[in-house]
Amino acid sequence: MTRGTQAAKVGLFVVLTGAASYGIYRFVSPQTGGGASYVVHAYIHDATGLATRSRVTISGIPVGTLDAIKLVNGQAELDVKVRGDIALYENATLGKKSASLLGESMVVLTPGTEDHARLRDGDQIRLIVEETTPAQLMDEVKEIADSIKAVAQQLARSIGTEEGGQNIRLILQNLAQTSDALNQTIRENREVIRDTLRNIDEISRNANPQMAQILENVRVVTQDVRQLMAAADQTKDGRKGDLRDTVERLDRASKSLESALGHIDNVSGRIDRGEGTIGKLTKDEALVNEVQGVAEGINDYVQNVTRLQTVVGLRNDYNFLANTIKSYVTLRLQPREDKYYEIELINDPRGLTTVSDTNVDTTNPNEPAHYRTISTTTTNAFRFSLQFAKRLGPLTGRFGIKESTGGIGLDLHLLKDRFEIVNDLFGFGEEIQPRYRVYLTYEFIKRLWLLGGVDELFLPDRREYFLGLQLRFTDDDLKTILPFSGGVSSAAK
Repeated sequence: MTRGTQAAKVGLFVVLTGAASYGIYRFVSPQTGGGASYVVHAYIHDATGLATRSRVTISGIPVGTLDAIKLVNGQAELDVKVRGDIALYENATLGKKSASLLGESMVVLTPGTEDHARLRDGDQIRLIVEETTPAQLMDEVKEIADSIKAVAQQLARSIGTEEGGQNIRLILQNLAQTSDALNQTIRENREVIRDTLRNIDEISRNANPQMAQILENVRVVTQDVRQLMAAADQTKDGRKGDLRDTVERLDRASKSLESALGHIDNVSGRIDRGEGTIGKLTKDEALVNEVQGVAEGINDYVQNVTRLQTVVGLRNDYNFLANTIKSYVTLRLQPREDKYYEIELINDPRGLTTVSDTNVDTTNPNEPAHYRTISTTTTNAFRFSLQFAKRLGPLTGRFGIKESTGGIGLDLHLLKDRFEIVNDLFGFGEEIQPRYRVYLTYEFIKRLWLLGGVDELFLPDRREYFLGLQLRFTDDDLKTILPFSGGVSSAAK
């Protein structure tokens, strides 16, 4: 009987212990309490202090547990199991917070707001609140300490030396001297300051009668104005007053203005009906088109004149083989950036060469009955050029008359138009082969160009090497020299 009672007691104790354990488990475990639960996940950089079954809280109240921790792509993936009665939204946040001094941490959530979609099982919390770690705090403290150290070193270099201490002593000494001088100045001028304040007080006291006088003058002026208005209708001798006369003049002027406005209205009516010259001009579209065409033509002419750029060049070349000087005077008229007209006058020591072809019929028995003579004549005369140029990108093509013969040219512009390669082909008819010249130019000083090249490249017996300088002036440089250039510049302004 005793053994049965003892076994019954042990069995009852086991049952009660199991029931109590289950009750405690139900009370403590958020997985088993509160109904169904759901799992959301998030990614954080540092999961130190977190472990499976760590607490998950909102505003300090447990709402779930950390179900799992995994390493995914170098980040910690946290699977957070939350009670089913706790709603989380898309703007919910997740962070980590220390739970004790032993390094234990817990997950802290904020649920978000109802104006966003609610998170479901398997969704991700994307807003992460990173916790400042002790290592980060130590790094910030180290940066602050380094800054303080740098300031201290700079201060030590500034005032820690003997020279710095001497400078500080001089500054303090100057400050003491300045304050002493200021104090002494105040003591020496104490009477002057007292007299000044006394004068200001007297002026303020004496101003009261003057203010009263000013008010009295204002009263008198207003009374005079009242009397003037009362006497405006008629003077003592029965004549009209000045004010009344002025009003009548204003009335007559207003009537004249009204009459003038009537005439203007009449004229505008005639214009609107198309009567008269001006009316026809406003109503006749053909006449309006003719006037508009004339105006557009004048406008185009004025615009071309204002855009015209004048460039004058003075050039001298030294021919090495012939030991001679060749001179050029160039006038370039440039209406646009991409085209220009060039007039050139050349003093060439070789002169002007002309070729004549003569057919001769003779009865002289000593000569053929029919023969042809070709003669070449060189005269000491100026040559001239007249060419039209058109630019396409870095290339400029030229054609026309070159040194009194037909010719063409091609220029290459480089280095922002400060370096040029110039090719000229001309002299057709002077020799069997045309005359070909190539040279380089470089603007080494503003307006001053250095050039050099080869002339008569196709004919070895007439080939020449030359080196020269050229000055180029624009409208602004030649206002006082060329009257037409100054006029064009004024029109451009």
